[in-house]
Amino acid sequence: MSSKPFTFICGEDDYLVSEKGRAWFAQQTKDIEDDLSKETIDGRAGNVAEVEDALNRFTSAVQTLDMFGGRKVVWLKDVNFMANSQTGNAQGTLDLIENLKDLLGTIDPSAVGVLITAHPIYKVRSFYKWVKANADFTLIEGGKDSAAGLAVIIQEECDKAGASITRDAVQLLIGKVNGNTRLIVEETRKLVTFVGTDGGEITDRLVADLVPNFGDADFFEAADAFYSLKLDWTLEALKRHFFTNSESRPLLGSLQKRNRLLIQLRVLMDAGAIRLGGRGIAKSDLEAAARTYGHHFGDAEDKSLNVFLQNPWYLGRLAQTAAKVPLKKLVDFQLSFTEAFEAIIERPNDQEEVCRELAVKCLS
Repeated sequence: MSSKPFTFICGEDDYLVSEKGRAWFAQQTKDIEDDLSKETIDGRAGNVAEVEDALNRFTSAVQTLDMFGGRKVVWLKDVNFMANSQTGNAQGTLDLIENLKDLLGTIDPSAVGVLITAHPIYKVRSFYKWVKANADFTLIEGGKDSAAGLAVIIQEECDKAGASITRDAVQLLIGKVNGNTRLIVEETRKLVTFVGTDGGEITDRLVADLVPNFGDADFFEAADAFYSLKLDWTLEALKRHFFTNSESRPLLGSLQKRNRLLIQLRVLMDAGAIRLGGRGIAKSDLEAAARTYGHHFGDAEDKSLNVFLQNPWYLGRLAQTAAKVPLKKLVDFQLSFTEAFEAIIERPNDQEEVCRELAVKCLS
């Protein structure tokens, strides 16, 4: 048992924080039979009044001891009012959190086990610094910018089920779910169920076929197929795309955005500013290149217009294509996309055929 009066788990990724908290709560309550001695308080709040209500219920739960003298465990879960948000920045919320210190500092962990899980959390606040010093503290790094961590989660799910997954499939899966940890777990379990547990293998083609695109990810299967430079796969993917979609503009837009990044990457690679290694592009190389060339990009906030706004893992994935395609051909791709846009305006009823012509022209 920790000598600290309470446990605090926080991070940016709600799934990782919640799973860590759930494991702690299960461990702490495994020998407690009385359900009244195992309390969870919802810490989600949309305004100061809801913050006050959640903290009042939490305080009451902590201060109400087990009637038979046994140990009690209380979990204030999914706290969202410690973030850099309108509710989190309200003076009323800040005062309530400041007052919370008085309660937390006096807890006897042998009588009451207390856990707080919070996501996201604003690290510049004094409460964050106080809690690091006074709690059994865990900060969980992760989320969409931690591709290595997400790959580990995918591999663990596959290992538990006795299935295998290729490296390309891992990368594609992370991209398709836009780095969302909860979706990564659910989609991996779905894929594992599909291939079975007798040594079945999950491939990138299987991920492309079974996993939809989530959030604002631009990982259309047809775009992935196009930039694999494989004409057969691209034509198959286009057929599937137009089976459920009549509009080609989002797809062409995705191709253009990715191509703009590829052009920037190829220029930087040709200049020797960055290089593609076994693990993709090193973050240090990207930061050094940004210091040298970043001023040329001005204040562009569109990620497809500024390669330095992208995370290194994603760029490493794109760089595998950039390394295979000369700069002139990438420029030709961009011109061909513009011509395809013009063609669908002239032939709005032939959008699939326009895209097929585009693929044949670029990849033959």
